[in-house]
Order: sequence, then C-alpha cells, then structure tokens
Amino acid sequence: MKVFKEEQRFTQTWLITLMAISLIVPLILIGKEFATGKIQIPQFIGIICLLVFASGFIFFFKLITRIDEIGIHYQFIPFHLRLKTIKWSEISKAYIRKYDALSEYGGWGLKSKTLWSKQQGKAINVSGDIGIQLELKNGKKLLIGTRQESNAKLVLDTYQHKITQL
Repeated sequence: MKVFKEEQRFTQTWLITLMAISLIVPLILIGKEFATGKIQIPQFIGIICLLVFASGFIFFFKLITRIDEIGIHYQFIPFHLRLKTIKWSEISKAYIRKYDALSEYGGWGLKSKTLWSKQQGKAINVSGDIGIQLELKNGKKLLIGTRQESNAKLVLDTYQHKITQL
C-alpha cells in the first residue's frame, strides 16, 4: 500500500516581502497619529496588533493532500474543517499536469466558479505550477497543487487500476 502525503503553506519569499512592505505605510501613519497624541497607547497597540494579524493571516493557511487506497483526500485550512475525500470510484481521470495559476484560475488559494475557472473547474493551490488534475464522473474538475510531482505521480500510477471507466 503506497501513500502520498503533503502539507503546503504560503511561505514564498516574494509573498513575505510583499506583506512586510504593505505594512510599512499603515504603521507609519499610525505612528504619526500616536506621536501627535491623536490616539492613546491602548488604541495604538490594538491597531498595530490588528494590522499584523490581518497581514499575517495568510500564513495560517495550509493545504493537506493525501492519496491512498481509498482515494484522494484534501483539506485547505481554514476553509475546510476536515479532510474531504474523493473516492477512486468517483474519478474518471487523475493525472499530474503543469498549469498557470494566474491565467487558468486567477491566482493561488481556493479558486472556484470565478471568471477564470469555469472551464477548468475548481483549484486548490498554494504555490508552483504542478498539480494533480482530477476529472470526476459527475463532470466536475478539481486541481490540487503539489510540490512533489514525482511522488504524487508514482502513487497515482499505483492506484490507476481503481479508476473505473463507465
């Protein structure tokens, strides 16, 4: 029995840099307000904490993927409270493919029924350009991003016989 497990987070250097830079202007403005006495210490501390939490919230997101003999399981925290399972019997095709997150899905994250993804279906991705493409028997499509292309392909190949064509 082969099992594929992967956890991904938004940890790209460009994203961390962008978030840090986007904090500079609000922090300067709040600092000026505090220096002129327009806001008090408790308000100042509260606003700073809120800004840091709001800009850092994206780093709490986590994509969990598991492929085993039952099917393909995924969870995108904080949107999914538990693993969602797609059984092999529900899948008509499962393969690894290269994709363009911006042009095909409008970016990274949980993308569904937007201007971009009507043809491609739903995408759950954190980074990169490689994904596990699922075509379901009900006509829906789901792309789950992966950074472990060769491991995912190896395990998918192991369970291809469980995908029955109807």
